[in-house]
Amino acid sequence: MTSVPWSTHAVDLRSDSVIKRFRPEGSGKCEREWRALTLLAAHAPGLAPVPQSVDLAATGPVVAMSRLPGEPLRGKSLSNQQLRALAAAVSELYASVPADVLAEVPVRPGQQHQLIAQIRSWAPQVRPRVSEAIGESMDHGLEWLARSGMERVGGPDIPMVFGPGDGNLANYLWDGTRVRVVDFEDSGLSDRPFELAEITEHAASWVGPPLDSEAFLNLFDLNSAERTRLLECRRLLALVWLFLLSFDDPQHPRNPPGTAERQAVRLSRLLA
Repeated sequence: MTSVPWSTHAVDLRSDSVIKRFRPEGSGKCEREWRALTLLAAHAPGLAPVPQSVDLAATGPVVAMSRLPGEPLRGKSLSNQQLRALAAAVSELYASVPADVLAEVPVRPGQQHQLIAQIRSWAPQVRPRVSEAIGESMDHGLEWLARSGMERVGGPDIPMVFGPGDGNLANYLWDGTRVRVVDFEDSGLSDRPFELAEITEHAASWVGPPLDSEAFLNLFDLNSAERTRLLECRRLLALVWLFLLSFDDPQHPRNPPGTAERQAVRLSRLLA
């Protein structure tokens, strides 16, 4: 059984199955995980674990699924083959659920209006205690946010897709031939620009061997509205990560020293 203090669940890895046990308050996450596994088993077999059983009524909701082969892409310098396989898996995932079925899928949590509200609640607490360099980057990010119009969600030229809701490269498993996907507790209705920004701006994509974000994004045929939204979503998620990284406890850091400062530089480049 594996778990960490900030995790939403514990994982029991067995030879041919995975048991995922959520915290008592995690019934929504468990339900989203089960919905995603059943949808993908029906519409994209082989891309994700096969669902085996679920108990949403348990004190700690639990879902069981098959165990996939492969190693996480996090912490690796991706070859061109791996990068293309990652893009292929992501594209298959986004397109997997038919439109009539997708119309019944709830919007995923952590979408932009929630992130904007979170940023605005964090700012008065965090801004006074960070370094000058981080503070200036936060100020620029907040100024951009105020004029960005990000409160408006989607648009007629932004097609909806099924989104996994987590851009951590640890959730993408490479078996030497293809990439498969795990972890769907925040999945739901979304759009490609937001989900792609989740991947490129996640700390896992650049703390350590960096993902070649531009090469990765160039593998997707986005329309002009999606391209415009992609940059805005990258800026928003980079600002979220700047706040998150500024919370790191220096006595018990989760990231290498200077990570928040590096994120301030990353955000400034995206805002340029």
